[in-house]
Amino acid sequence: MDINKLTIGEAKEKLQEYEELAKIFGSNVETVEDISYNQKKYYIVRTYSAGVFAGNIVRRVGKEVEMKNARRIWYWAGAASLSQLAMDGTSKPSNCKFPKAVDKVELTEAIEILECSEKAEKSIKGVPEWKM
Repeated sequence: MDINKLTIGEAKEKLQEYEELAKIFGSNVETVEDISYNQKKYYIVRTYSAGVFAGNIVRRVGKEVEMKNARRIWYWAGAASLSQLAMDGTSKPSNCKFPKAVDKVELTEAIEILECSEKAEKSIKGVPEWKM
């Protein structure tokens, strides 16, 4: 079997067979499901090594997150934590370093996802574009 030539249907079938065998032999199998998010809502996503991004989540599968209209939160001020930034926004927008939003970014190793309040979304979007 060449895994690179499997159709999606065949891959799903093989995964199901694997899960059934794992149940029989008592192995712990973690399945990865597509998790839905409201694409109209604004989120902050912190990753293991790529940093922090704010934008709309298109989809999430396991630790992989695809975002659109995403700004990298390179440096923030005026909020004690990402949690406060997600709820209150920043009280010091001129001290923040948020570059221009990208149309699409695919992030791996997402370790925290925070839903933003409308106030925070407006605040984050209102931070002047940081560029060199």
